[in-house]
Amino acid sequence: MSGEGRYEGSDRRAPQVRNDVSGNVSGPVVQAGDVHGGIHFHVAPTSEPGSGRKPDQVPPLTVRFINRAADLSQLDGRFGADDEGADDAEAGAPVRMGALSGLPGVGKTAMVSRWAQASRRQFPGGQLYVDFAPLREQAGADVSEALGICLRDLGVRDEYLPATLEQRTALYRRQSADRRLLVVLDGVSRAAQVRPLVPKGPGSVVLVTSNGRLGELAAFDGAHLMQVEPLDTDSGVRLLADRCGNTVLADEVAARRLVDLCGGLPVALHVIAARLQMNQRLTLSVLADELADETRRLAGMSLRGEEHSVSAVLGLAYRDLSPDVARLYRLLGWLPVRLFDTATAAVAARLDITTAQPLLEALEEANLLDVRPDGRFRMHGLVRLHARERAAAEEPAAEQLAQLERVITRYLVLTALADRAVREDRLRVAELSGLLEGVTDPFRATDAPAPLDWLEAERSGILAVLREAARGGLHTLVWQLAEAFTVLFLHRRHLADWKESLELGARSAAADGAPDAEARLRSLLSRPLMDLGEYERAREELDTAVARADIAGNTALSASVQEFYGRYWDRFDTARAIEAYRRSVSLNIEADLPRGVAIVTYFLGCAQDTQGDHERALETLRQAHRSLLNLPDGPDPRMAARALAAIGTVQEHLGDTDLALHSLGEAAVILQDLGASHYEARARVRLADIIERSGGPRTVVRDHLRRAFAVYKAGGSPEAEALRERLEQLDSED
Repeated sequence: MSGEGRYEGSDRRAPQVRNDVSGNVSGPVVQAGDVHGGIHFHVAPTSEPGSGRKPDQVPPLTVRFINRAADLSQLDGRFGADDEGADDAEAGAPVRMGALSGLPGVGKTAMVSRWAQASRRQFPGGQLYVDFAPLREQAGADVSEALGICLRDLGVRDEYLPATLEQRTALYRRQSADRRLLVVLDGVSRAAQVRPLVPKGPGSVVLVTSNGRLGELAAFDGAHLMQVEPLDTDSGVRLLADRCGNTVLADEVAARRLVDLCGGLPVALHVIAARLQMNQRLTLSVLADELADETRRLAGMSLRGEEHSVSAVLGLAYRDLSPDVARLYRLLGWLPVRLFDTATAAVAARLDITTAQPLLEALEEANLLDVRPDGRFRMHGLVRLHARERAAAEEPAAEQLAQLERVITRYLVLTALADRAVREDRLRVAELSGLLEGVTDPFRATDAPAPLDWLEAERSGILAVLREAARGGLHTLVWQLAEAFTVLFLHRRHLADWKESLELGARSAAADGAPDAEARLRSLLSRPLMDLGEYERAREELDTAVARADIAGNTALSASVQEFYGRYWDRFDTARAIEAYRRSVSLNIEADLPRGVAIVTYFLGCAQDTQGDHERALETLRQAHRSLLNLPDGPDPRMAARALAAIGTVQEHLGDTDLALHSLGEAAVILQDLGASHYEARARVRLADIIERSGGPRTVVRDHLRRAFAVYKAGGSPEAEALRERLEQLDSED
């Protein structure tokens, strides 16, 4: 579906949002016939109170239980009998309580049923079971009816059931006083539902399942809290194999895809297993391809009718949310990012942080959000799709794009501040002074994260925002964010991500009619393309960049584009590279950009060295090194270290090995300390080459190459494979 279709009818104007980066947003806050013969039923005989009837009400398992060994072991350790032959009325034996929480459909009830089945001998008084789901509509009478269910199962006839909650609680305690019982309370939503149902019999156990975490039961009732997680991939495949047999064994790759698409949620896995069993023509691969489409995934995880579906299971949890929490849940479903902090959630919902925080905690308590170790939140994939479904059904049509505008603006503000914190005097086309005016810079705080570390942590999220905003037609915000985001990749070369972000930005700049932005982003795009070996594509992007820069009439921009053009020709035609660099130097001088002059002088010296003019190259590079350390706005140690590494290369070409090793070694250490890993790797490869050619220690050669290989592999560089082969060759020769 096109971006226009997805956001039809929405206002595409840039948002008028002021964000102080902590998440506070100024401005308004949004906030028949004869049927008797067809009925068949059986009425169990009733008895007088205290008749000693043994209940056995925990639901049976209808499919084989093959996973959760560690969880069952934990239940045994906490609630199993020390001595199954012990007197069930042993004085002093406590009533133990466990509260199992987790996502709807994660398998809490199945696990408790499995444990109850294996623990029958431990509970000679019987097993009681109450499902609170059908009782929730009774407006406060759910606990009273739950007690009625348990009393009936203990043998109390309806005519003897007390009318009030207090009287039923007292009778329940008398009825359970001499029995060791297992009481399973399924689908509990609050602690008050549990306490009246705790039996009095020594050695009894109460197991509660809940979508929420019920911390109150732990704090005041001594309950052991146990979080039930989705199945891992191997466990999910075992579940599918048990249900579908050889079909899974024949295509385990597709089976693993299906488990991942289901997020390990057992309810989803059982539904797709049923689909595979019901339709013999449906293969695992075809089903996996179907579910890969997010717009069809929840529908694909359902059978006829809504009852047997993931949506129905999640819908029960959704209906328990308060209106404010439910609204936040819906809006979080639209977030393009998978990991988000409190401030991002607040901006997404037009809330301040103080209001948003308890709502997020309520979603966490309901197990509809996970909190990661770094404090950010994450929605399970299927929960996210359900929230998105509810948003589409219940939120205004224009809200999705309006939310996206707010979110991308927040990321633009933060990324622009991170970019400026790394280097203030970089060439930038986007004029963001108005957007950043009055914003509190989080990177200046004493406990602030390093800007590049923050960008690294948010890298996948920023990419997701760029993709979604480009589809939504928010072109100005897209290219502005893509330009600021490139600061991360200049230091940490995630080549595929760098390429994608610049492609999105360049297309948006073209759609926005911004030739200067298009020239800037297409020239930057040539760098990851070159590193990925896509030379022809890099040349095409640079040709377009030159043309757009001419249209823009910006001297500083033209100087930058010529620099990138020279770097392209470095690989294919050194004379043309030198010509482009000299044009760039002249344009930088004209624009009064001393840093630009120094950087291009560095590239010019490298080209002169490649051409064989080593003496002139050494002079040019020393000039560049001095200039980079003495810029009017402060030194550029990263570029100066690159110039020092180039000086070392020229010194080796001139036959001075000792000086070359010294210069390159010093440069490698500086670049590593600065986190400029890509350029550090280049320096280490050169060091390894010189040491190997001069007969130096092979262990040192190997150390430099291993460090360079790790950097290239992490960044996705094709140079990693050549280094791997070289290291294998060295190992084979020793």
